[in-house]
Amino acid sequence: MGFASVRRAELPTPTPVCAPSPRPVPLVIDLDGTLLRTDLLLEGAVSILRRNLFMVFAMLLWLPRGRAYFKRKVAERATLDIATMPSHAELLAHIEAERATGREIVLATAADALMALKVMQAFPVFDRVVASDGIRNLKGEAKALQLAALYPQGFDYAGNAAADLPVWVRARAVIAVEAPTRVTLAARALGKPMQEFPAASRARALVKGLRLHQWAKNGLVFLPLVLGGRAGDPAAWGLALAAFLALGLVASASYLLNDLLDLPHDRAHWSKRERPLASGRLPLATGIAALILGLAGGLAVAFAAGAAVLAGVLAYLALTLTYSAWLKRVPMLDALTLGSLFTLRIAVGVAAIAVAWSPWLLTFSMFLFTSLSFAKRHTELRGAAKRGRFGKLSGRGYQSADEPVVLAFGIAAGLASIVIFILYLANEAFRHAALAAPLALWMFPMVLVLFMGRVWLLAGRDELHDDPVAFAVKDRPSLALAGIAGLAFGIAAFGLPQGLLPAWGL
Repeated sequence: MGFASVRRAELPTPTPVCAPSPRPVPLVIDLDGTLLRTDLLLEGAVSILRRNLFMVFAMLLWLPRGRAYFKRKVAERATLDIATMPSHAELLAHIEAERATGREIVLATAADALMALKVMQAFPVFDRVVASDGIRNLKGEAKALQLAALYPQGFDYAGNAAADLPVWVRARAVIAVEAPTRVTLAARALGKPMQEFPAASRARALVKGLRLHQWAKNGLVFLPLVLGGRAGDPAAWGLALAAFLALGLVASASYLLNDLLDLPHDRAHWSKRERPLASGRLPLATGIAALILGLAGGLAVAFAAGAAVLAGVLAYLALTLTYSAWLKRVPMLDALTLGSLFTLRIAVGVAAIAVAWSPWLLTFSMFLFTSLSFAKRHTELRGAAKRGRFGKLSGRGYQSADEPVVLAFGIAAGLASIVIFILYLANEAFRHAALAAPLALWMFPMVLVLFMGRVWLLAGRDELHDDPVAFAVKDRPSLALAGIAGLAFGIAAFGLPQGLLPAWGL
């Protein structure tokens, strides 16, 4: 046949008393990027690699045999939950309204028929599916010819990409669904009746997916500048800035990778389903491209900053990948790993400017950020219980019964971090002759007590965002505390003007 075409079984209907009026022309709907805000081929490939990374070699062998063959092989092995995938609600409402008038609704897609039939089962609005069959790739001109042959009386077509332009040429009316500007302009130029479903900003979705606010964590690379007594060295600032940029690019890429690996779990989560990739606002292809560019750019900057920085960034990347692939599903160890990733940022800062290592500082960082990681898990457990989802937390190794243990370990780790910083002040900070006013650092433990207290207080009230760092950069009291801490570090590094508070030795 050259393509797959399947009609939905229809119940027998009574013979009408009078001759029926002519049926309206069929409404034909594209799948990827139109009905669904995602790409089933990429979704399938990611699901296969999620289970077995070595399947990438099998995929490389499938590709030379053609796109249709490749799609069939992916469809045979992919495990996809169509029901949780993001769909276009406004388009679906339009389809249902048109179906109520008696129009035939057709799903025509370049996706493999095995996947298309699953979509047909999940969305009962379709009367027929026309799809690729493992031999012929039903895309662009091929799809246009098949639809013209099936419906010589005409059809209306909803699509979203440049490959849909040949179909629109043969269609009676154009429906552009979240199409890029250049595609929309080309469709308008056809001079046919046209309906548009505009897209939200993909650039904004990409920025959100990169989680640039998380770059605030990379500010830890500047901490050794102050505590190591090199805050007045412009060259040291340049090296620290390069380390900051390298970590930021690699971290953003790793967030995208984590979201790709976590797609099924994120879509089942009450808040994570709104993430750009999970919600479909950021196309998978765009996310994968940004991931590759971010990794390449971050490693290039790290290489330029020196071998020590490159080694630190590679260690950070390796631990991040291990966390995404395995450790995030191991209770307790997941929080410890996140604390280690924060501490690695300080280690990269130390390596960048070549100051002495401080075991006190690194241990303090480990306990502080492990506490914040437990706060994140505690919030997720509380949120799941609040929504009636008891048992195992999706994508994690925790169960609802673990909440008291997570709470206890989180608060204990936070208190330990405060004690360790005080011990650092008492045993090491005042030995740095390069610090202009080390006494100012005593302000930091008080700020830390107030911040940790606020985090855990709000966590108990269910008022904490999933991510304490994302919460802190938007929370005014937390920002005020950060300002006080920054002022204390500034005074410690540079001192106060001469004659100001001389009795305090500042």
